[in-house]
Amino acid sequence: MKLYSTLSRTLEDFQPIEEGKVKLFVCGPTVYDNTHIGHVKTYVQFDLLARYLRYIGYEVFYLQNITNIDE
Repeated sequence: MKLYSTLSRTLEDFQPIEEGKVKLFVCGPTVYDNTHIGHVKTYVQFDLLARYLRYIGYEVFYLQNITNIDE
């Protein structure tokens, strides 16, 4: 599997740090107004990635936060 690296601006082969395991720590939406399609995009794209990684045999730990700007 290849993923786009924003650091190198190229497609790179996916190499997990730990064999057979993937940890996803995702910054979720900062909710300060009404929900919109951009909030949904974050949930859907990373949920699909986690599901695909599980499907191809990886053990996946997936954590996504929601930022509360009032605190």
